[in-house]
Amino acid sequence: MPPPGLSDSTMNNLLESLEDLLDTVGNADYEVEYHSGVLTLKLGEKGTYVINKQPPNKQIWLSSPFSGPKRYDYSESDDDWLYSRDSRAMGDLLNDELSKALSMNIDLGVSKISSKVNCQHSPYDT
Repeated sequence: MPPPGLSDSTMNNLLESLEDLLDTVGNADYEVEYHSGVLTLKLGEKGTYVINKQPPNKQIWLSSPFSGPKRYDYSESDDDWLYSRDSRAMGDLLNDELSKALSMNIDLGVSKISSKVNCQHSPYDT
């Protein structure tokens, strides 16, 4: 079995970080799920995030209850998933929005993702 690509590693790292975060927060209304390449983060009355891989476009799409939909492309030079309209990293947006929503400092650790995998493949291998 080949090593996972960066999109898989990003999604898996994000899932693990969000599970740890929700364990820390301890709110029964909050939930994170990951099925078939789609990660759903439910924050009760604060809204729902949906983050999913888009293999045909080699992107990760994010829908935020605070900032709306965005499409992220992997940037090798930044080693991060960036939104082309403002060059903001997906992890930075999530860290900022979740920090405000949950009233705590959050770093999900989804930047410099290639350092977290041993992979010589395209950043979007599935």
